[in-house]
Amino acid sequence: MTEHILVPLDGSPLSRRALRHALEEFPDASVTVLHVVDLFEPGYGAYPDFKTSYEPLMGSEEWYERAEEVSEQLFDEARELADEHDREISTTSEIGDPKRVIVEYADEEEIDHIVLGAHGRPEEERSVFGSIAEIVARRASVPVTLIR
Repeated sequence: MTEHILVPLDGSPLSRRALRHALEEFPDASVTVLHVVDLFEPGYGAYPDFKTSYEPLMGSEEWYERAEEVSEQLFDEARELADEHDREISTTSEIGDPKRVIVEYADEEEIDHIVLGAHGRPEEERSVFGSIAEIVARRASVPVTLIR
């Protein structure tokens, strides 16, 4: 039985669809939404302006503040979606390599299942898996559901 679901959220359409899937398909499981800010591609997903606007500030206090703002925007959207399903979610953000952080978080926090979008690009129709989804699916020690 699945008790704790991890949903990595980058703001892309497929990551939102993954959260919706987790909320609908696992009604009795707790859901944790994880946003990972990639140091090398901070604007990947829904906030591409993050990279172009804040790249020169990488590592500065302003950069970290903007990363927190982006995470909170994503979490607000996630909470709204959870409210639509009459559910509560937990949220957390990390800075690092998303592939590594997602797998490590799942191991450390006793996650039973990971549900994530097949890629973080804005085009939902693409059938190709992204590198993050592929590596998480290969390395995770728990079942992984990829949403297309």
